[in-house]
Amino acid sequence: MKHASFLPLSLSPLSRQLVMAGMLTTALVSTDLIINISHADSVTQQQSFNIQAGSLESALNQFAVQSGITVSFSPDVVAGIQADRFQGSAAPSTLITQLLADTGLQATLLANGSYSISKKSAPVAVTPKQKQSVELDDMLITSTRSDTQLKDSPQVVTVINREQIEQQMEMSSDTSQILSNLLPSFSPSRQKLTSGGETFRGRSPLFLIDGIPQSNPLRDGQRDGHTIDMSMVERVEVIHGASAIHGLGATGGIINFITRRPSQDTLKQSMNVQMTTPTGEFGDETSGYRTDYNLSGSKNDFEYTLGMSYERQGVFLDADGTEIGVDNVQGDIMNSKSYDLFTKLGYWIDDDQHIEASLNRYQVKGGNDYVSVDGDIEKGEPTTSVRGTPVGEAPYNRVLTTSMKYQNYDLAGMEFTAQAYRQEFEALFGALGSSSFYDPILAPDSIDQTQIESVKKGAKFTLVKDGLLDDKLKITTGFDLLEDSSSQNLAMTNRSYVPEVVYKNYAPFLQLQFQPIDAVVLHAGVRYEHSELDVDDFTTVYNKGSTDVKGGSPDFSETLFNGGIVVSPLSWLSVFANYSEGFGMPDVGRVLREVNVAGATVDGLLDLEPIITTNREVGIRLNWDSVDFEVSYYESDSDLGSRLSANADNTQYMVNREKQEINGAEANLGWKVNDGHKLNLAYSYIRGRYDSDDDGKVDTDLNGQNIPPNRLIASWQAEWTPKLSSFVQASYNFDRNFDEEAGDDEEQFKAYGLIDATMAYKLSTGKIHAGVTNLLNKDYFSYSSQTSYGSDTRNFKGRGRTLTIGYSLDF
Repeated sequence: MKHASFLPLSLSPLSRQLVMAGMLTTALVSTDLIINISHADSVTQQQSFNIQAGSLESALNQFAVQSGITVSFSPDVVAGIQADRFQGSAAPSTLITQLLADTGLQATLLANGSYSISKKSAPVAVTPKQKQSVELDDMLITSTRSDTQLKDSPQVVTVINREQIEQQMEMSSDTSQILSNLLPSFSPSRQKLTSGGETFRGRSPLFLIDGIPQSNPLRDGQRDGHTIDMSMVERVEVIHGASAIHGLGATGGIINFITRRPSQDTLKQSMNVQMTTPTGEFGDETSGYRTDYNLSGSKNDFEYTLGMSYERQGVFLDADGTEIGVDNVQGDIMNSKSYDLFTKLGYWIDDDQHIEASLNRYQVKGGNDYVSVDGDIEKGEPTTSVRGTPVGEAPYNRVLTTSMKYQNYDLAGMEFTAQAYRQEFEALFGALGSSSFYDPILAPDSIDQTQIESVKKGAKFTLVKDGLLDDKLKITTGFDLLEDSSSQNLAMTNRSYVPEVVYKNYAPFLQLQFQPIDAVVLHAGVRYEHSELDVDDFTTVYNKGSTDVKGGSPDFSETLFNGGIVVSPLSWLSVFANYSEGFGMPDVGRVLREVNVAGATVDGLLDLEPIITTNREVGIRLNWDSVDFEVSYYESDSDLGSRLSANADNTQYMVNREKQEINGAEANLGWKVNDGHKLNLAYSYIRGRYDSDDDGKVDTDLNGQNIPPNRLIASWQAEWTPKLSSFVQASYNFDRNFDEEAGDDEEQFKAYGLIDATMAYKLSTGKIHAGVTNLLNKDYFSYSSQTSYGSDTRNFKGRGRTLTIGYSLDF
């Protein structure tokens, strides 16, 4: 992300699909990066603010972030003006007037609820160009650890705001589905509890909740996409490409769920109820229901927010009205129940110090009322479901995430943040007949079910000093601690399948942001990772003869660099380049449980070496009047990558450590037609190769378990009247031929496209909304079923057309 220099890029030819990206330059489209636009009546409601003294530009940025109200202005207008500190409660309209007092400037409230700043002596009209550029410029990306402004980021960053989250949840509450709908380089959702094969830019993303890691790389059960209900999320910050700024696991990027926060000193509440049903059949078994509730407020120096959600999902039907196969082993969200309880409490110790505690308890569990019926890939027959009771307990996810955070906004002129956290993760998988479970006494029929348990404890310390060298240099430094203890048991026979693995890590880091002139921003950083694995002596599961393995404590040290540059020769144009390194571990548990060589030692297992991923990227951002455009090309390489491969019947997966090279391109083009209509078009091209014969050269395509298809996503958002609005989105997943030149036709993907739509109408009290997914009732097999996870057991079709009707109320 931030290194003084970056490697040259060798642009390889892209496939024919990339030609379609050229259409982006002439299409009529718009960005959805406009965030936190409030209704005009919200500017008079009391809110809590903590605005630091400094430049007026900085104060207005803080005001925009804390109030959720967009503020547009020209940098020249506010240049050289200082603002005093403000901490307390005030109506946004009152506070912005106070900030502009005696400055010769005025704030104009626009029809869309945003503010325009201009000189009193010569008021100026705010053009769509000015509005959009400032909306982009003012967005602070907290996931960078140094609150980098979006316009200054040297790599692609996507912010999914609350409005977009609510829009998507009117069609589906599936987190993977929401991410896939909004991020073209994210794999198509499997519509299952497991996220196996759902990658980001062809690698694993690091999932975070308020900076707290949710991913479990030591024993990756591929369930980390389901640890929070999206109704508890204020926004999602997505950093594309490898990054080590949060440590272990972000070889593909960072997906940080920023939870909802208190913002007003009077009680504010919201609630939503909705029902989902297939359009072809309505009944209790196929219908789903959900409700969520949120309250927030503040009193004197105390702040609070509370959220609760409950959802029951019915049986999914395909386009033909047939029950889709339930994944009895990996877990499923169909025929399931889930709940989430979230709370956050804050207290202002004084004007400069704030402490906050948060808790999130999430669970999703299958109903165990259906069993799958194998399909037939050769005949094109899908896996289906029938009523029945599977063996064992229903698969589930149980997650408890807790955090304490302390912030001091003026510690000897610096901003200091300390966060301590704990995450308890438990995932139960369904019963499976596998030879790896065999034991002549405990499991003679080779049937068992596994359970993964992981406890992460950690702390993050960050210190930021800006305003150095005549306000040209910002320094961010910090220190991270992490202990991750993971294991996997065979629940039916109480056997240890993967021994307890304790991962200990400490990592100091330093980030620099230097702006020598207004048109250039330089980034550079270094992070030192020191890790140790502790594993006691253990014996593998019987499986035709147990193997004794001597434990050990292998340790690893890596120094990771990042660097980038953003050059803005014109106010509406910027060019960026970035080099960053990511740090990850292979699936340690899977490596350990597959040891079958006598005399093996943990210290001698090469497959436990870390995964170091290098990401090189160049791109262009353009914001001209009502049109904005961003395109980037990236290369992601690892000399010792991690690739999963399956046995013949897809019941066992092995870790392969091989050289990997991934390259791709992303493009996003948008057009704000007018205040009521926005269009957007986004495209992702990606290709990945690995070294299959260990000769140091990549020679074989990565399969669909690792690489998503090339994807095109389009959307149209319309405000027809102050009360009536609509949203339409379409996605197309292009054909992919794996190693076509080698004549391998065993793993090919047949393209499919989907269209979804929503409509909402504001009542005198509340809002009613309706959403339709798969509007044209497309009949298709999912991407994962057509590619690496495809088998007669998992030949799943995607959902047919569904209708969701709901009512929401803010009060």
